[in-house]
Amino acid sequence: MSAEQLQVFLDIATEAALAGGAELMSYWGNLQDIQEKGSPGNLVTEADKAAERAIVKVLQRHLPDHGILAEESGELGDTTSRYLWAIDPLDGTTNFAHQYPFSASSVGLLIDGVPQVGAVFNPILDELFRAAKGLGATRNRKPISVSQTTTLERSLTITGFAYDRRETTDNNYKEFCQICYLAQGVRRSGCASMDLCSIACGRADGYWERGLSPWDIAAGIVVLQEAGGKVTAYNGSPFDMSSGKILATNGKIHDLMSKALIETPPLSHWSTIDISSK
Repeated sequence: MSAEQLQVFLDIATEAALAGGAELMSYWGNLQDIQEKGSPGNLVTEADKAAERAIVKVLQRHLPDHGILAEESGELGDTTSRYLWAIDPLDGTTNFAHQYPFSASSVGLLIDGVPQVGAVFNPILDELFRAAKGLGATRNRKPISVSQTTTLERSLTITGFAYDRRETTDNNYKEFCQICYLAQGVRRSGCASMDLCSIACGRADGYWERGLSPWDIAAGIVVLQEAGGKVTAYNGSPFDMSSGKILATNGKIHDLMSKALIETPPLSHWSTIDISSK
């Protein structure tokens, strides 16, 4: 894929993300229809649906032969195409419903199954992150790069908890305790695409989460990698988009975070630990 063609795709992704963001702002503080889908707490609103329609309209106008995987509509067009757009029209729906300003329209392009183009737009904070393979990453059109932090003790990390956390023992609770104990801090934003972009621009140093879908992370992965970051499975093996589990860092603390995640003790450990031993 040439740099010129990737730039074309990036411009289209940007147009789509901005269109989605514009729709979101028209509903900011004015939601009338908030529903649950599937697991408790998994919300969908009229803003999600309107933003998705706007994004899909842009993509289908420019690239009618490409496939689309959308959070609300599912598969659209030819999803067997080597070009598959993974879109989350409103990443952080719960945040948006509560007017917590950490939500985004996320538009990512997978080429032969690999994320290569991404645009993430948070219209509330007016932050646009964009990247394409080999073309670098930007925030509001200015180049960004990951942090230089090299130790967990000085790292600010980010995580999240899936909607099925009440029904499964693989719920990230023990991993949270482990990293919280080892790192300078842990934050939970509730918006995976922006979490990845926060690592990309150096606001934080490492991120891990489970229970994710391709539309949550496809765009953010490109932004992070083009900013110099690293993405793998928890154990450091190549990242599998279908696994739902991701470890993403500035690259410098990656092995440390991987080791901490795969050597996580059981939850019972944290009720008896001597905090003076740290």
